[in-house]
Amino acid sequence: MSTPNKTVKSPARSGRSLVILTVILLGLIVTTFIQGASSVRLGLDLRGGTSVTLQPRASNDANKITSEAIDQAVTIIRQRVNSLGVAESEVTAQGSGTNRQIVISVPGDSGRRVVDLVGQTAELRFRQVLAETAGVASPTDTSTAATPAGGVNDDIGNRFAALDCSIAANLEGTGADSPTDTIIACSRDGGTKYILGPAEVLGQQVSSAEAGYDPSQGLAWYVSLAFDGDGTKAFGAITSRVTTLESPLNQVAIVLDGLVVSAPRINEAIPSGNAQITGSFSQLEAQDLANVLKYGALPLAFDRGEVQQVSPTLGADQLNAGLLAGFLGLGLVVIYSLLYYRGLGLVTVGSLAIAGALVYLLFLVLGATIGFTLTLAGIAGAIVAIGVTADSFIVFFERIRDEAREGRSLRSAVDSGWLKARHTILVADAVSLIAAVLLYFFAVGGVRGFAFTLGLTTLVDLVVVFLFTKPIVTILAGVKFFSSGHRLSGLSPKSIGMKITKTATTLEA
Repeated sequence: MSTPNKTVKSPARSGRSLVILTVILLGLIVTTFIQGASSVRLGLDLRGGTSVTLQPRASNDANKITSEAIDQAVTIIRQRVNSLGVAESEVTAQGSGTNRQIVISVPGDSGRRVVDLVGQTAELRFRQVLAETAGVASPTDTSTAATPAGGVNDDIGNRFAALDCSIAANLEGTGADSPTDTIIACSRDGGTKYILGPAEVLGQQVSSAEAGYDPSQGLAWYVSLAFDGDGTKAFGAITSRVTTLESPLNQVAIVLDGLVVSAPRINEAIPSGNAQITGSFSQLEAQDLANVLKYGALPLAFDRGEVQQVSPTLGADQLNAGLLAGFLGLGLVVIYSLLYYRGLGLVTVGSLAIAGALVYLLFLVLGATIGFTLTLAGIAGAIVAIGVTADSFIVFFERIRDEAREGRSLRSAVDSGWLKARHTILVADAVSLIAAVLLYFFAVGGVRGFAFTLGLTTLVDLVVVFLFTKPIVTILAGVKFFSSGHRLSGLSPKSIGMKITKTATTLEA
C-alpha cells in the first residue's frame, strides 16, 4: 500500500508547487500594475540624472572647514542616500584643502528631492520658547516681544520685532546658530516667530528616529525620537522646569536647521527619553526627516550650487555590448542544454524563461518600492547569475542520470536524484548569496549594484528550481516519451551512458 501512495503523492506536490509559483508571478504582475511601473529604472551610467555641487561653509567657529569634516559629511550624505534604497547614486568630494566640494549625482528625474534631503545640515535642537507672536514684522512695537523673557536684551527684541517670516529668505533655515545663543526664528510655515533660549537638548543626543502616523488623527504623520543617556537627562530636566511656567514659557521649541518645526506646550515632565515631532508632515516629509536625523547632523553647512542634468556616463555602444554579451551567454546556455540534454533541455529553457520573468518583474517592483536602479554593473550581476542557474539544472539532471544508470525507474531516479542534488544546489547558492551580501555591505558605488542583482537572481534561482524545475521534471517522468527512454528525450540508455550488452542465442537442432 505504501508504494502506490508515494507515486500519487509526488505529482500532487508538484502541482501545488506550480500553483504557488503561478500565484507569485500573478502577485508581482498585479503589483506592477498597481504601482504603475512600466519600465526598469536605469542608473546614471545608462540614463543620466541630476547633479548638484555643495560648497561647504563653517556653521560657527567650532565647526571649521577641514578635510576630516568634509569626509564625515560625505559619509553621512552617502548613508542618507543609501537609506532611500539602491539608487546607485554617487557622492564624492572634489578639490583639495579647504576648497573641496561635495558632488552628488542621482539617477533619473527625481534627483532634486534626494538632493534636498541629503543637503540638510539637520541641526536638531530643543529650546525653551521665550516669546511668541505672529510672523509679520512689527517695527513700531519692540518692547512687548521681550517682556515674557525678562533676560532678553534690546538687540534681540528689536531684531525679533523686525523679523518678517513671510519673506522666503527667512524660511530657508541655515543651522548656523550657536547652541549657546538666544536666537530668533520663524516657524516652517512662516505663520509664527519666536525668541528661543539656548539649546538644552542637541541632535547628537538622539539615538534613533522613526516616522509614524496616528490613525486617530486622520493619519497625521510624525517623527518619534529616542535620546541617549545624556539626552534623556537633559530632556527630562527641561520638561520638568517649564511645566509650571506661564505661556509661552511653558513651550519647548523643536528647531531643525534654524526653523521651528513645532513648539508644543509641556504639561508634565517627560523623563522617559522619548519625544515626538509633529507639524502637519506628509508621509514623505516625515520619512525624510527621520532619515536625516537617524544618520546625524552634517558637521558643516552647505551652499547649494547649480542643480543640473547630467548625461549618461556610458555610450549606447557600451550598453549594447553589455546586453549583447548577456544574450549571447543565455543563447549558448540554451543551445548547450538542447544539444546535450535534448528533450530534458526544454526544462532548462522553460526554467530560464520563468527566472527571467521573475527578475524583470522584481526589477519593476523594487524600482517603484525602494528606488532600485539598474546599471551596467547590475546587468553583469544578472549575467553571472545565468551561470549559477544553469549549474543548478546540470547538478539535478546529472543526478537523475546517475540514478537511472543504477537501474532505477525514471520516477524513482527523479526523486532520489533530487534528494542528492538539493543539498549541492543549496550549498552552491548559499556561497553566491554570502559573496553578494559581503560585497553589498562592504563596497560602494557600482559594486553594490552588482552584488544586489547577483543576490536577487540567486534567490530567484532557488525559487525556480524548487517551484518549477523539480515539479516539471517529476511530471515529465510520468510521460511515456521520457519514461521509455526515447533517443530524443535525453534519458535514453545511450544518453545516460548505460552499457548495452548483446546476448547471443544458440539454436540447437
